[in-house]
Amino acid sequence: MQNDPNTTGGPVDEPGAGVDGELEALTRQLGEAEQKLAEMRETVLRERAELDNQRKRLQRDLEQARRFANEKLLGDLLPVLDNLERGLAADGDATALRGGVELTLRELVRVVEANGLKAVGACGEAFDPERHQAMALVEAQGEPAGRIVSVMQKGYVLNERLLRPALVSVSK
Repeated sequence: MQNDPNTTGGPVDEPGAGVDGELEALTRQLGEAEQKLAEMRETVLRERAELDNQRKRLQRDLEQARRFANEKLLGDLLPVLDNLERGLAADGDATALRGGVELTLRELVRVVEANGLKAVGACGEAFDPERHQAMALVEAQGEPAGRIVSVMQKGYVLNERLLRPALVSVSK
């Protein structure tokens, strides 16, 4: 038996046996590769579906967060609202009404400060053009130049971001 250099080592007297074996091996490999490809396609489809579901879930959670972002703040404001309604429903003298309004104002200030809102623009502070708007320059005895001498309207910052500048008079 002689070996043919064109075959895979099979004997020469069996023509086609090496080719058939090789063809059979390649067909088996092709079948395995197609099966692996089908499995990979299925995995990719599952992962795409999972990513799509995750995106939809995140979008739904974000929408819920937007809808209920003020829930805590509004819950904290309910007692203030209740006190104002009780004050309007009560009959009484002006001093009692004033006392009730002052208590309600203190409670409202407590709630807004607890949620990051702070007033800016107190008398005696240095003028800050980032937080104050000068409405007038005035002569002020005993005040150095550039100090707030009166506040026409308070300004507010929310977590260090300016919501509204304070309207102030500044010493010359």
